[in-house]
Amino acid sequence: MRTLAPLNASAEVLTGADRGVHVRGPDTAAVLAFRSGADGTGLVVLGPRTQASYLAPADAPRCVTVRLRPGRAKAALGVTMSDLVDRVVSLRDLWGAPADALLNRLAARDDTEVAHGLAGALEERVRAGSAADTARADLVDAAAGLLTGAGRVPEVARELGVSERHLRNLFHDAVGLSPKRYARIHRVRSVLAAAREEPWAELAAETGFYDQSHLSADFRTVMGVPPGAFRAGRLPAPVRCAWSLL
Repeated sequence: MRTLAPLNASAEVLTGADRGVHVRGPDTAAVLAFRSGADGTGLVVLGPRTQASYLAPADAPRCVTVRLRPGRAKAALGVTMSDLVDRVVSLRDLWGAPADALLNRLAARDDTEVAHGLAGALEERVRAGSAADTARADLVDAAAGLLTGAGRVPEVARELGVSERHLRNLFHDAVGLSPKRYARIHRVRSVLAAAREEPWAELAAETGFYDQSHLSADFRTVMGVPPGAFRAGRLPAPVRCAWSLL
């Protein structure tokens, strides 16, 4: 995983070998993906994901993804994020001909060039926005940072000098999730990133949950299995990757 500035997106490369049975966790961010396989190449957008998915070995041997910061996704993709939650769409459906032109430019490039090409195309769209767009994006990014730091919605709104209603409206438009749901998903992602052998009660305290039962309830809601079952490898049956069906 590497960060691509100044858009502050992050890029990841997956190959067929990486994706035996792949756990794709919930995610507060939108992702732009370049995929290449026996059925051709394509550019797809994965909207924010409110639940985990468990993917069977994919047909595409190569996938380069760019994950967008919450405040920048709407300007970069040109659509309200609430329209993309839990969806996978072709970039062509959002951008039209420019998406085809971008795909043609990247088709024969290596992974690093593809990642930077994707980030560059997104960055151009962000820079084309107005000063008001930039101010709103900065506010969303600031709120997201506070929420991921275990801040509660009323506290975050007060710190940023906005009403809770305004904060919720901004998040619905720019992120596609309520601030509360955004924070819940981030906490579960923090658990997934933590040491697997650590006791659940300690993990709950470290990742912003009230207690272990709070962690267990939220984990099961978004991951589809209790945390103990997940740690033991008792996972739901895998399905085919959604973007391979486009």
